[in-house]
Amino acid sequence: MSIQNDIPLIVLAERLAICRLPVDSPYPDWARPGEMLAFLQTRAELTVVCAERFVPPETRAERGWRILMVQGPLDFSLVGMLASITTPLARAGVSVFTLSTFDTDYILVRDEALTRAVEALVQSGFLVINHVRLSS
Repeated sequence: MSIQNDIPLIVLAERLAICRLPVDSPYPDWARPGEMLAFLQTRAELTVVCAERFVPPETRAERGWRILMVQGPLDFSLVGMLASITTPLARAGVSVFTLSTFDTDYILVRDEALTRAVEALVQSGFLVINHVRLSS
């Protein structure tokens, strides 16, 4: 069995922003849970991924991202999941931003590239389920 035939991808409805804050910033009050809320802090920066609608206009952010969620949970021994998704996207010229949780992987693509991304994934054998909103 191939990964493509076994594990569907779900396109979530919410538009996200990927924000860059100074490393010494506190976690911002405006970042609220939606379909995704993620904080990643390194020695150089604080990245916040959240619903675009919550991000103040003056915040340094890349707006207009959509989520392709790998239906999980995924076993930690699974090899090649992200490669099987990102390879056809790269061939289609689709830029990605990826995040993983304990249970699954999330591939973010620009809203304007979503149709091209879905077409590339379907042509590669993935089942893609569109526009599903997770419960809050």
